[in-house]
Amino acid sequence: MNAENPTLLVAGAGDLGLRVAQQAADHQWTVIALRRQPPHHGRADIEWVQADLSQRADLRLKHRPITHVVYAATPDERTSEAYEKIFIHGLQQLIAALSLDHLQRFVFISSTAVYGPSTEVLDENSRADPQGFNGKTLLQAEQLLAQSLASQAISLRLSGLYGPHRTQLLERLRQGKAYAPIDSAHYANRIHIHDAARAVWHLLNIAAPFPCYIGTDSHPYPLAELYDELAKLLQAPPPPRKDYAEGGKRLSNQRLLNSGFTLEHPDSLVAYAELIKQGS
Repeated sequence: MNAENPTLLVAGAGDLGLRVAQQAADHQWTVIALRRQPPHHGRADIEWVQADLSQRADLRLKHRPITHVVYAATPDERTSEAYEKIFIHGLQQLIAALSLDHLQRFVFISSTAVYGPSTEVLDENSRADPQGFNGKTLLQAEQLLAQSLASQAISLRLSGLYGPHRTQLLERLRQGKAYAPIDSAHYANRIHIHDAARAVWHLLNIAAPFPCYIGTDSHPYPLAELYDELAKLLQAPPPPRKDYAEGGKRLSNQRLLNSGFTLEHPDSLVAYAELIKQGS
């Protein structure tokens, strides 16, 4: 997509959002980054705005010719109320605060939690069947966005993020606090944070996108296999087995790959091994 003087608004510029903002700034886009607590020392080519997405008064954007939006906000806590505040109320407030005359693309960061357990490989045409409040709220937000913006909206359903400073799994394995499922039908669906940010940037720019994409890597491992291999690399004991209450699922990234996107970290085991070598 070739936009003259594109202006990107990143709503929720945490780890993922900031990575996208930096890519846009590197391409000479005007970048506005919203965050409850902006950094004290940020890049000079990114305009930081202190804002609470759920507060209309904080969102003074009507005068800004915003062409692209990334909604990458995260709740303060993992509760139904916090999710609704950010993903429903906050999304509504932001859409209302925008001047839609210039808007070309709105990428909403969703989650593969919108899918329920399945014994089949799931893709974007599979039925969404969220089991938890997080997936239910995110699916509702996707529907709200599609109804509000139609052709400009894309939902990117990301699987589990990992990468630098996102190595909680490795620490749990070291401490013997990670459990692997007995059932081999449970798969580890993962995407490196670097590739997740690159996928967002890709979707901001491609022509004629689908309304929804799954963002995951190309090698979903059986969860027990991944955990066992990582434990070996860490020289930690193999994780004990237990029954998982919820069934597993395996996800396909074929639509994203078909759009021209390529992964730099297609295999989570290889990427985790590199993180371990680097001292994570």
